[in-house]
Amino acid sequence: MSSTTGRHHPKNELYPDEFLRAIPKTDLHCHLDGSVRVQTLVELCEEQNLPLPADTAEELNKVLFKDDYSSLEEYLECFSYVTAALRTAEALERVGYEFAIDQYEIGVRYFECRFAPQLNATPGKLSVEEVLLAVDKGLKRATDEYNSRREIRSGEEPEYDYGIIVCAMRFFLPNFSPYFELFWEMHKYEDPYIIYGLASMSLITTAHDVKVKSKVPIVALDIAGAEDGFPAEHHSDAFAFAHKKFINKTVHAGEGYGPESIFQAITDLHAERIGHGVHLFSPEFVKHEKNTADAKQYVDSLTEFIANNRICIEVCLSSNLQVVPELGGDLKKHPVQHMLERRLAVTMCTDNRTVSKTTMLRELRLAVDAFELTPYQLKDIVTCGFKHSFMNRPYTEKRKYNHKIISYYDKLAKEYGVHCDPDKYYDGKASVSSLFSTE
Repeated sequence: MSSTTGRHHPKNELYPDEFLRAIPKTDLHCHLDGSVRVQTLVELCEEQNLPLPADTAEELNKVLFKDDYSSLEEYLECFSYVTAALRTAEALERVGYEFAIDQYEIGVRYFECRFAPQLNATPGKLSVEEVLLAVDKGLKRATDEYNSRREIRSGEEPEYDYGIIVCAMRFFLPNFSPYFELFWEMHKYEDPYIIYGLASMSLITTAHDVKVKSKVPIVALDIAGAEDGFPAEHHSDAFAFAHKKFINKTVHAGEGYGPESIFQAITDLHAERIGHGVHLFSPEFVKHEKNTADAKQYVDSLTEFIANNRICIEVCLSSNLQVVPELGGDLKKHPVQHMLERRLAVTMCTDNRTVSKTTMLRELRLAVDAFELTPYQLKDIVTCGFKHSFMNRPYTEKRKYNHKIISYYDKLAKEYGVHCDPDKYYDGKASVSSLFSTE
């Protein structure tokens, strides 16, 4: 679906790799099952006698985890092998631990790990509650190790932290997991769309109970999966429950469908952040408006609402290049430049580190190179991740933490000679008038 040629741009010499690695970063949109170490997957499948299309990590990186995928189906095939190997508490704790280590090693100070525990649960063997507890155990162990370092204990550097986002599924079939097989059987006389909504409600009520009773930092509810044909409204009860329980909401939207999906996420599901949002500026995908001018007005009004309400867009460049055919593998076609022009709240994320062969360091490198970001734009994007995080702390503590992050960023910027001038947000090469250009 993509070509690697559109990902390579002249290196922006303003930003040494060492600087991008050192600065404090967030990763607010990263899937656990899309970020499992390849060697770990090999070992888990060997232990559980599960099949893989290759026997070594090197071979899997050629035949399963590729640089490019010919279709969305091929991209999603990766996840079926991974989720099958993550149905024991031991495996989940291990990948949770390694997930955190891999993030912290490249300067991510805060991340939100998202996954669909109903894909991992096995009735009678491993409950949804046990899935959540196992992953959290691994994440917490790694976080405690990193926060025990001298530079953290002394206060020289900001501490490390994390949250968990539970993902409901817009669509699922019985063969997605043992849990879904039983769930489907129990509700086999229901309309499928009702079943999807019931599963979402079951997930969030369970997650809320674990959050309250076990103090697991479950910070938000999400829905993932196919957008086209599986609208947000079928999950409105689950998101209303989350809303009433003061659980945050983020929604995959505008990746596989147009602006209306983003609208639905905001109006039906109370979304505070949007995952991907690639088709926000795509009036040609607005189906309820037949007139082009009306479709453009709809998109403009939606964009202004997102801007005014500071609804944050979780941008995932590498992943989008692989699965969004309209980009044609060309990073320059990605709408993030338009998002910045409209001064939307934008944060860079990885989505799936293993499946997309990326890290937060690589995502920032892609952004500063392809879009020639000014120092102020880069700082704005980085700090936006912290400000729009769902960090499981009281607001006053989160605010204090964010001030520490900004001070540390400024210190590193000074050391590396990266000067942030707020009067130079733009580089003068782009204009808002290009938003609806057909060229």
